[in-house]
Amino acid sequence: MILKSIITSKQVLTTVDETATLQVALEVLEESGFRCVPILDASGQIFRGNIYKMHIYRHKANGGDMNLPVTHLLKNATKFIYLDTSFFKVFFTIKELPYIAVLDDENHFFGILTHSKLLSMLSDAWNVDTGSYVLTIASPGNRGDLAQIAKIIAKYSEIANCITLDVDQKGLNRRTLITLPPTVGEDTLETIRKHLEKKHFQIIEVEDLRNPE
Repeated sequence: MILKSIITSKQVLTTVDETATLQVALEVLEESGFRCVPILDASGQIFRGNIYKMHIYRHKANGGDMNLPVTHLLKNATKFIYLDTSFFKVFFTIKELPYIAVLDDENHFFGILTHSKLLSMLSDAWNVDTGSYVLTIASPGNRGDLAQIAKIIAKYSEIANCITLDVDQKGLNRRTLITLPPTVGEDTLETIRKHLEKKHFQIIEVEDLRNPE
């Protein structure tokens, strides 16, 4: 489920009515500075799709009629999620879009979730601003590896965050990123590193969040 706090509500968004012409839509886009905005129906409740500035300019450059309705160049009509959509599906749906439309349980347009808000949320969850080190640990991907890694680290420190990435098909290694809390110093870090390596877990990278290069 998406946190409502990271969704930009429709009340503060720049949108275009589906009855607007391409010329009007272009003026809205130019004034707002956005590269695309949502198209809504006359009630302001139904998401119809997105209109992109570049598509309008391309249409205009090719001698297209600017008095056509904005829906003539409508895009992403099926690109939307719901307030209760899982994060897994959100990542696959948003892909290369600058934002994804969000609907409520009545299929009404609620707002948008932008790439930047999503990345900001992940940054906060990852404790990038408050952590000390991020360990990238490679493991074979065997059952119990994550539990063993966590058990080793827990002997010396709390775990501020943990992210597990997909298996590397070439090396058959799973990468686990562990963020350590700000109380962890170099001595504790070195102790954790040695213990993990003793158990044959490879430390691929250690990122110092307090002294980024």
